[in-house]
Amino acid sequence: MGHRLSKIYTRTGDDGTTGLGDGTRVAKDSFRMDAIGNIDELNCLIGLLLASDPPTEMRDCLTDVQHDLFDLGGELSIPGHTLIRAERSSALEQVLDRFNAGLPPLKEFILPGGSRAAAVCHLARAVCRRAERSVVRLNRHEPVSDEARMYLNRLSDLLFVLARVAARATGTEAMWQRGR
Repeated sequence: MGHRLSKIYTRTGDDGTTGLGDGTRVAKDSFRMDAIGNIDELNCLIGLLLASDPPTEMRDCLTDVQHDLFDLGGELSIPGHTLIRAERSSALEQVLDRFNAGLPPLKEFILPGGSRAAAVCHLARAVCRRAERSVVRLNRHEPVSDEARMYLNRLSDLLFVLARVAARATGTEAMWQRGR
């Protein structure tokens, strides 16, 4: 494979547009670029989470998620192209079920926070939900695969469960107290 970025600045975006993977140019504030940007931000937060020393059993699944998010960004950068398959959502469900099996049932909401890894999981979950909303918004104007939307929905669930696992590993899971 050749060099992808031999020159970092091109000046082609100085007019407020950016190039998609198929060569077309779109406004930097388009629905498509908003969705791609949210996916990128989410991937950066997963990287921060990995740098926050999460429990070992989370590392492999989070690395897989980072690769999936690059695929999803690539899919969104080429209108009509599909890279995320239904099997990826199924894989998230299996991982989610495995991590959730050891957690007690919830009786109240969880306060975002706890350990550093748990807090970053909660932040990543919130950004994932924003990314999902932006993909749904994009889909109202241009087709986006069902698999892409389902993947983000499952990923936000997984990040919630991982936040619980990380907080419980350090004894820092805090429940919301009504009226406090």
